Amino acid sequence: MLTALAIRDVVLIEALDLDFTAGLGVLTGETGAGKSILLDALGLALGARGDSGLVRHGATQSVVTATFETPHADGPVAALFAENGLDLEPGEPLLIRRIVKADGGSRAFVNDQPASAGLLRELAQHLVEIHGQHDDRGLLNPKGHRALLDAFGRIDTGEAAAAHREWRAANTALAQARELQETAARDREWLEHAAGELAALAAEPGEEAILADRRATMQRGERIAADLSGLADLLEGSDGALARLRQAARILERVSEDHEQLAEALASVDRAIVEGAEAQEQVDAAAAALAFDPNALDADETRLFELRAMARKHRVQPDDLAALAEELAGRLALLESGEAGMAGLERAVAKAAKRYEAAADALTQARRAAAERLDRAVAGELAPLKLDAARFRTLVASAEGWAPEGRDRVEFEVSTNPGAPFAPLMKIASGGELSRFVLAMKVALAQEGGANTLVFDEIDRGVGGAVASAIGERLARLAAHTQVLVVTHSPQVAARGRRHYQIAKRHDGIVTRTGVTPLDANERREEIARMLSGAEVTPEARAQAERLLETA
Repeated sequence: MLTALAIRDVVLIEALDLDFTAGLGVLTGETGAGKSILLDALGLALGARGDSGLVRHGATQSVVTATFETPHADGPVAALFAENGLDLEPGEPLLIRRIVKADGGSRAFVNDQPASAGLLRELAQHLVEIHGQHDDRGLLNPKGHRALLDAFGRIDTGEAAAAHREWRAANTALAQARELQETAARDREWLEHAAGELAALAAEPGEEAILADRRATMQRGERIAADLSGLADLLEGSDGALARLRQAARILERVSEDHEQLAEALASVDRAIVEGAEAQEQVDAAAAALAFDPNALDADETRLFELRAMARKHRVQPDDLAALAEELAGRLALLESGEAGMAGLERAVAKAAKRYEAAADALTQARRAAAERLDRAVAGELAPLKLDAARFRTLVASAEGWAPEGRDRVEFEVSTNPGAPFAPLMKIASGGELSRFVLAMKVALAQEGGANTLVFDEIDRGVGGAVASAIGERLARLAAHTQVLVVTHSPQVAARGRRHYQIAKRHDGIVTRTGVTPLDANERREEIARMLSGAEVTPEARAQAERLLETA
């Protein structure tokens, strides 16, 4: 609900602060007093185009601030805040401020946080509906008609939405599988060849390192094989060092008793024989470790070259060949078993589509039944509003494509004259007739859908007497459920207001200004009397005004 409107330097309004309450608020004043300026200012706060022509002459900028009740934490306004990264403080009112500069350009703020005019327009859909001669929002916008009918008929779209999600997911899975299948089919010949040669190679992770180490070892053995053989001959051969040492030891054993130094020489030779034997064992062990078979070396080199060549061919590391072989084998298996898998996915799509169609058909039936009830309710409101020749219908037709809310297109249509074809309301109604149609629909819909604040601009244009009384009575009835503000020239409508505002233009000889004044009971009676009698307020007009107020 709109609780306050502050206007600074908008056309003829220099400074204006207005407070609003729930129920029906009426705005009256003489023709040309500036009622349209007030609506233009409210429109700025709701995201209308920021025209620099609205800036009061001599001012640098116009500023409009609209204050609304605290939004519900789980409502659509809070959701818009979250989507746009804005903070919504619990318990704080919603403030929308719009600044339009005289040299062009505008800025907008929501709760003192910068916002775009587009966001203001999105917020406005949940805050205020302005119905006038050129309005194309609210009930007149076919985009919202389906939601309004669903709210009127208490129609739950949850089952259809869930079935739609399931159908979309099944279609996505099928499309992805088909894409993979088509890609694999195009590459089948290459896939079969690559998978076959990788399977034949049977590479294992770490195999390259093992082969490279073994190859390097055998290559070192090949290089020093001759040296090791000669070293063995020098140490152990028939004329080698160890043989000569053993021969010397035998001689020393025979003569060592003859001299102490010969005994020490024998001990030294024995130690040399032991060390030489150990050296021979180390040489033999090294020779055994470095021993190689030319055939084994050739085999290892061939295998190593094959691994590295295959890795280069597939642009992977040799250790990744095993994983690649598994991947290609899996793709080939998927291709070979694709028909069976595709059939399963197609069955899932068909099952989800059947569930969705059943839910959508149920929605269509529920909407048609609700449309009949709504048509009867609106028809009951037309005659008192001097629209007795008009007919109203809610068209429920098939829409293109499937949506979470079903397969229906809903649009409100009217025929203003007997025998005339039905058409969208905006195309055939005009002036006050248009606003009265909107009022009839709003009363029929009562609390279902729409914004919390409704603004009607001159809904009583061109009517009077009983019709004006009927309009006032229905506005009051509508205001029992939501806030209603109406710009009116009708005393019958004005008398129904819970709060009355007078819009007047004043001229001090230099500058003309527009002001808005909340009226007390006496002032209100005088204003309604003026509306009844014209320039000169007569006692009869005051008495008639008093009767209107008493019966309102």
